[in-house]
Amino acid sequence: MANTYTAITKQVGDWWIGWIEEVPGINCQEKTREGLLESLKITLKEGLELNRQEAVQAAVSEYTEVPVTV
Repeated sequence: MANTYTAITKQVGDWWIGWIEEVPGINCQEKTREGLLESLKITLKEGLELNRQEAVQAAVSEYTEVPVTV
């Protein structure tokens, strides 16, 4: 199942900077807008997986996972 997130992008001088609106800490900087969007996508995937791993480790044992849709 694919989720959609919002990338905020902005050109500052020779660089493109951006971040994912819905997920704190996911931000990148690249020379092109296309490169920025690709870096944001990769960083978002990695960040979500890291958050998932940390959540499971924090639960230690005897937990359940329940999908929540908003």
